[in-house]
Amino acid sequence: MLENTAVQRKSGMWMRNKMKRNLVLYLFIAPAAIYYLLFHYAPMYGTLIAFQDYNPFKGMTSSPWVGFKHFQAFFDSIYFFRLVRNTLLIGLYTIVFGFTIPIVFAILLHEVKNSKFRNVIQSVSYLPHFISTVVVAGLIVNFLSPSTGFVNGIIELLGGTRIDFLRDPGWFRTIYVSSGVWQTVGWSSIIYFASLTGISPSLYEAAEMDGASRWDKIWHISLPGIKPTIITILLLDLGRVMDVGFEKVYLLYNTATYETADVLSTYVYRAGLEQQQYSFASSVGLFNSFLTFVFIIVCNRLARRLSGYSLW
Repeated sequence: MLENTAVQRKSGMWMRNKMKRNLVLYLFIAPAAIYYLLFHYAPMYGTLIAFQDYNPFKGMTSSPWVGFKHFQAFFDSIYFFRLVRNTLLIGLYTIVFGFTIPIVFAILLHEVKNSKFRNVIQSVSYLPHFISTVVVAGLIVNFLSPSTGFVNGIIELLGGTRIDFLRDPGWFRTIYVSSGVWQTVGWSSIIYFASLTGISPSLYEAAEMDGASRWDKIWHISLPGIKPTIITILLLDLGRVMDVGFEKVYLLYNTATYETADVLSTYVYRAGLEQQQYSFASSVGLFNSFLTFVFIIVCNRLARRLSGYSLW
């Protein structure tokens, strides 16, 4: 008994000493931890209204429970397949181009030997990341305007007819994905460029002595050297495949483009805030979160099995 008490005291003193030594680190972590607790974990309690006929006047404690009624209503909705299809396709297109292009860009930057020129290119490519989504949407609307837009002006000069891009469902995904790549390619390439600079120069020197071409060095040294980083970022991106950005879709879409532009997040907004179907909107949002969770689990297992790298 005395031995157990002594062990507990030593353990407690060790923990207190450890916390004192790492106090500065805990203070740095605290704001992020508080943010996630308040705005990500605490609101999870509110997802219970997905299983209720929620009435704001009765509150969550008095609103009647209805089980999976709202989920069933969403699955039976005529919009179900359209919403899932649009969300999945936009998410996949974003990954295909928004994931691969930064890798190519980082490799090309790494191959540039003139450091001043490389720094200028890096700085220019980073700038769009700091532009607000609202500003980007405004630029898109102005550039693609059928009457005064720069793009339509060029088309007309070349003998073509003006196109109302933002009211044509066939153009929405292209506009959304391409503008996203333009805005994020520089910022997303930072981590790959950092990984490339961590590869030992002696490997490239040895390859040159063996007569390897630039392409051979990229294929056999650069890409394998950043493989763990590529897989980690891919898994994180796949986990967000159903998390299509609400702001840009909402700012760019309209009733004419619902067929290709309407996604789960915009539908939740219309059902919850415009139509005040709080429980139904919560069930749609919870369904979206469930799909995201499944994607992360499946992709992580596939990555571990195929490459040996995974998030956990």
